[in-house]
Amino acid sequence: MKYEDIVIRDDEIPVASTSIFQHLLRTYASEVNKLNCVWHEFAEEDLSFKPHERSSTVGEIIEHELLSERRFFGEFLGLPEVPANEVLPQNRTPQAFAARMVELSRERLHFMAKQSEDWWLAVVPFFDVERERIWIFWRRVLHTAHHRAQLGVYLRLLNKSVPSTYGPTADVRWEGADPTRSVAAASRK
Repeated sequence: MKYEDIVIRDDEIPVASTSIFQHLLRTYASEVNKLNCVWHEFAEEDLSFKPHERSSTVGEIIEHELLSERRFFGEFLGLPEVPANEVLPQNRTPQAFAARMVELSRERLHFMAKQSEDWWLAVVPFFDVERERIWIFWRRVLHTAHHRAQLGVYLRLLNKSVPSTYGPTADVRWEGADPTRSVAAASRK
């Protein structure tokens, strides 16, 4: 992938205590890099933008993402997290939000790397049900991807560049990129 700014490089991803769980750490680091790129496309004056009166603003979505990650990782997965009132940065800019997200994510990566198979597969409370920690982790990744995509639409509506998160975009292309836009491309094995 071609991220504008890689904040967690592959060589910075800790090694999982059980190799089968290394993909969780790689995926989480990748999501942090993607989110960082998207958040950096916004300017401070964009934080109040919302495309519809019932929509959340850019700033509300970013704050929700930071706070809900803290809740998922702290309450549901059992990671040591900073107190909720210390999650949001003092300076409310896209760059400060992104820096705080990266800081919190690095700590989570190191904690998760040390966890055993039993820890990942343990069933724990999740809202009003019980689920395995690994299931909750993937639910968190999907939640983040949802809000990242939401903000990608906001970027387009603001006539801003949409960064690459899975491949080339209308704004970001590179040599060797091969988006699947035809039956011929989809036919490849």
